[in-house]
Amino acid sequence: MTRPLLANRDARRLFLDRHLLLRPGSGPGKGADLAGLLAGLGFVQVDSVNTLARAHDLILWSRRGRYRPRALQDMVARHRTAFEHWTHDAAVVPMPYYPMWRLKFARDEARMQQRWPKWRREGWDSELDTVLRRIADHGPASSQDVGEGEERGSTGWWDWHPSKTALEYLWRSGRLAICRREGFRKFYDLSERVIPAEHLTASREDAEIIDWAMTAALDRLGFGTSGELAAFFEIVTRDEAKLWCAEALAAGRIVEIDVEMADGSRRRCFSDAALLDLVPSLPAPSARVRVLSPFDPALRDRARAERLFGFRYRIEIFVPAPKRRYGYYVFPVMQGDRLIGRVDAKREAGALVVRAFWPEPGIRMGAARVAALRAEFERLAPLAGVDDIHHAPDWLRA
Repeated sequence: MTRPLLANRDARRLFLDRHLLLRPGSGPGKGADLAGLLAGLGFVQVDSVNTLARAHDLILWSRRGRYRPRALQDMVARHRTAFEHWTHDAAVVPMPYYPMWRLKFARDEARMQQRWPKWRREGWDSELDTVLRRIADHGPASSQDVGEGEERGSTGWWDWHPSKTALEYLWRSGRLAICRREGFRKFYDLSERVIPAEHLTASREDAEIIDWAMTAALDRLGFGTSGELAAFFEIVTRDEAKLWCAEALAAGRIVEIDVEMADGSRRRCFSDAALLDLVPSLPAPSARVRVLSPFDPALRDRARAERLFGFRYRIEIFVPAPKRRYGYYVFPVMQGDRLIGRVDAKREAGALVVRAFWPEPGIRMGAARVAALRAEFERLAPLAGVDDIHHAPDWLRA
């Protein structure tokens, strides 16, 4: 039987619509509006790099221009309508999803017990009870508040001191929760003092969680392979995802389609008939230029972005400066349903400094497109907390 074909143009638009980037976003970017936005995305990745704005803030701002960072902080620290944990990386997740994370807690704990004795400095497992008692008796703590007298490592993620490792283990396994951040430093508390009772005590069967995670991933991607659906929340194993797709396909819950890639090749994916029915009515994208986070959910799967949009992107933070092609931390730039280039911009001495913009091959930088790009920098200035915008003399590398 011939599978239906989703043309590349339609695939890009459906994909961007599911990622809330096709239609213009209005709303205050806080409170219930922000909660709805976060639920629509599924989660927002948290990252510490702050050359212009932190990843999570830029992701949300890209969809709500009135969003400001305090609103997300309040969701986690004051209103308890979202929590921090892991998907493929550290993320802020809608609080109603917390019961679904119990499966992830258990699986993460099993992986940590297997791997961390080889990966981490010795002694962390003997600090678990000590760290729990410290927080139970004295309240929230950061990694700087535990492990007095322990040697502090200096080589990053793999060299945590034992009590820091214990903190992360207890958080990843669900016994602790992040109650707030100060700057970017995490403060942990007992989960029962952070997570609202109705979410903390809710129970779900593994099969229900797997079905939810796969269904929710498909709804937010529009289409995908079983592996891409499993990778969305990183709760479901790849084998479980294959089985779910086979059973859902047999039951008529999902359909198999071919999706045309940017190079004209076809990739077999799963989708949903209701999602495909949306395609004919999808609006044409606006001509607005958008500066996106490198960790935007539409782009975080680099291989998928390259296949779908023909856009190859790599972060060069860990590339020695003389070997970088573009820069330390450059931002993808989208216009309509195309990725048109990348920009090296940063906050510096109270100004947004635009060092360079590199258009993609075939993108012409006429006056209208240059004006649209400059307009995006103007929109970005309040988020970056600056008043001025400076362009390097040779910033436009067309």
